[in-house]
Amino acid sequence: MMIVWLRSLLFNLGFYGFTTVTVLTSLPLLALPRGVLLWVLRSYTWIVEAMLRVFCNIRVQVEGAEHIPPGAVLIVSKHGSAFDTVFWLNRLPDPCYIMKIELMRIPVWGWMARKCEMVGVDRAGGGAALKKMVRECQAAATAGRQIVIYPEGTRAAAGATEPYQPGVAAIASVTKLPVVPVATNSALFWGRNSFLKFPGTIRVKILAPLEPGLSRAALMTRLEEVIEGETRAML
Repeated sequence: MMIVWLRSLLFNLGFYGFTTVTVLTSLPLLALPRGVLLWVLRSYTWIVEAMLRVFCNIRVQVEGAEHIPPGAVLIVSKHGSAFDTVFWLNRLPDPCYIMKIELMRIPVWGWMARKCEMVGVDRAGGGAALKKMVRECQAAATAGRQIVIYPEGTRAAAGATEPYQPGVAAIASVTKLPVVPVATNSALFWGRNSFLKFPGTIRVKILAPLEPGLSRAALMTRLEEVIEGETRAML
């Protein structure tokens, strides 16, 4: 356990230090085209994954990448770790994350998220906030971007399931995009609010798109079935 603690200390120092440097040095990029900042964030992701390998002996295994169709798509992913929010930045041509509006209000970091045209959702805003989120997702879909949403709206501990939020069905209904479920065991190695990072292999399993034409209720039921079933199998 002492080795895990020391490895985790080295990673956390590197991760938070590198994140701080990346955010601050990216400030001038806010005046440049959005693609420049996205390129920096892709590079950031590769370095974070390299630090996981070197410091924590954590590797990343991706399965089913062929299930992501070209162009616009709605990716619905299990959320067990901060790792999940980093992962997609360098795996998609033009990712559009759905995130809590509170994150977009953080100085500098929030400015970067807005520059990259991520979509903020005010979970206390009721129907008006939901409609605004859907409109912004429709614009992202029209632009051919890949929308990434975590249906539970928060990180879940390994083996736990948080309630799936109906915003997923609203986005799918309006955008008519292919819906691709994703399972992961990331919570086993980089847990929620956990200082310790445990060695092993983070698996990200991209599943086949759901059949089109499902009702909103059927879509939510099917998503939870396949995502939670595959995640439990990994655990």
